[in-house]
Amino acid sequence: MINIKAAMTLGCLLFGTVVFADTIYPIDRASILKGGRFDFKVEFDNKLKEGSYKITINGKNYQDIFKKKGEFIADEDGLGVSSLVVKDVFINEAGIYTVQVISQGKTSVVKWSVYAPSSTAKAKNVILFVGDGLSVAHRTGARILSKGISEGKANGYLNTDDFPYMAFIGTSGTDSIATDSANSMSAYMTGHKSGVNAMGVYVSRAKDSLNHPKQETLGELIRRTSDKSFGIVSDAELEDATPAAVVAHTRRRADKDKIVDMFYNVKPDVVLGGGSAYFLPKSIPGSKRKDDIDYVEKFRQDGYALATDAASLKEVKGKSNKLLGLFHLGNMDGVLDRKFLKNDVTKKFPNQPDLTEMTSAALEVLSKNKNGFFLMVEGALIDKASHPLDWDRALYDTIMFDKCVGIAKEFAKTHPDTLIIVTGDHTHGVSIIGTIDDDKSGEMREKVGVYAEAGFPNYQDKDKDGYPDTPDVSKRLAVFANNFPDYYETFRPKLDAQFVPAVQNEKGEYVANEAYKNIDGAVFRVGNIPKNTDTGVHSVDDMIVQAYGPGSEVIKGYMDNTQLFKVIVDAMALGKAKK
Repeated sequence: MINIKAAMTLGCLLFGTVVFADTIYPIDRASILKGGRFDFKVEFDNKLKEGSYKITINGKNYQDIFKKKGEFIADEDGLGVSSLVVKDVFINEAGIYTVQVISQGKTSVVKWSVYAPSSTAKAKNVILFVGDGLSVAHRTGARILSKGISEGKANGYLNTDDFPYMAFIGTSGTDSIATDSANSMSAYMTGHKSGVNAMGVYVSRAKDSLNHPKQETLGELIRRTSDKSFGIVSDAELEDATPAAVVAHTRRRADKDKIVDMFYNVKPDVVLGGGSAYFLPKSIPGSKRKDDIDYVEKFRQDGYALATDAASLKEVKGKSNKLLGLFHLGNMDGVLDRKFLKNDVTKKFPNQPDLTEMTSAALEVLSKNKNGFFLMVEGALIDKASHPLDWDRALYDTIMFDKCVGIAKEFAKTHPDTLIIVTGDHTHGVSIIGTIDDDKSGEMREKVGVYAEAGFPNYQDKDKDGYPDTPDVSKRLAVFANNFPDYYETFRPKLDAQFVPAVQNEKGEYVANEAYKNIDGAVFRVGNIPKNTDTGVHSVDDMIVQAYGPGSEVIKGYMDNTQLFKVIVDAMALGKAKK
């Protein structure tokens, strides 16, 4: 949320005037789809009497624009301040709108830009790939591991490498330059900004996490205005920020039990991923619900075929127009553990499908709709491994993610009316600086090769499956983060389980995990982020977006993350009333 009071206070210090402004949602410079739904809210700076204020939009009473009267809240949440809320409104004419609020001798103003949806669809289908935390280094590392490099040239290319259109995307939210997956993905899915931990809402002062000003999501827009299908695929919990943002409205991304209800209310045609703990009633072992609602059964009663492992997904994907797949109580396990290390990590759920298999199944179901579809595929485990500085797992899952893009490209060959967009929601501060060569003498730190000493890594892919046969080679990539807690750098892959760099001490601070202290050559690194943080954090670097297919030509230069919503809406000509 833009802190207008803080800005006005700064103005007081600079210019000697004491004037506070009321806060208006949507915020200044909001870009709004014509006919798109949103909640309008004015948060007054003081406690007022009803009618002691004036709210106009382009000089007209707000009620004349919205065709409804707002709810005046004399004392909002016992905070001693008043608000006015008008829920589920829309504007039916494109143009610039100036919203003015006058109360107690002060005037607050914001301007909105309302744009019309495209009159003609460019694409029948849109597939959006979101690599959670996908940075340039992830792409580079995945290419080297998957394709190899010799004499300075890549021996092959990733599926995104030949996409013709590319842009930088700014990822910051309303409350901070540093974003999280919730509000960054929310920008893609609503065209509006939000704040850290929020999705589908503007962050207001309301205490109830479900009572913040809502923004219509892409999933809701598709349901309300079109006959298209849409699907969500993720290897995280489906209630996690990125997949949830397609349908959800909450200030608190941890409202996972409530987010499942939001999924059910919107009913995507395909829902595949982890997180079954929030679909199951509390009486079922492993459930994290606090009630007896069985959402698995509710979806089944509404005609969804159910898959719980790779075998059942293969069996049911062609038999229904609606598909629910739940393959883990929590986040699904990464490809390195499942396919290569075959360690104890996957014992509880030994037959999870690949993200590639889920992508293929979703396309098979969604493409049955002659009116087209929208599909969001998230490679969530790139981020889940990057936070704890586990680069081998992150890069293997980046390869998996790119293979999914390859599946979409094959689909587009027979369905040329398909737009494919590949991006991430935010970046991680990670770089590849050279190699680590076990054959060099000295301690592990001395085995790091930079410049000419780096040479080339010696990963092998003997079975030609696109993955290195093992990450534990004698000369491997040197990948490091620019931010980290206290931890022991081992310079080696973690073969037993994902790296846990820091653990809490008796003071509640995160300190280096001594489980790695006595590994030969381990080096203690003093952290550069606060001690209340246990893993690496997101970076503010621009995200890269690439696109291929009809409508992709608008991806260029620098874009704000809210603009991607308009790209998708225009490509599919969404937003027009159903005939």
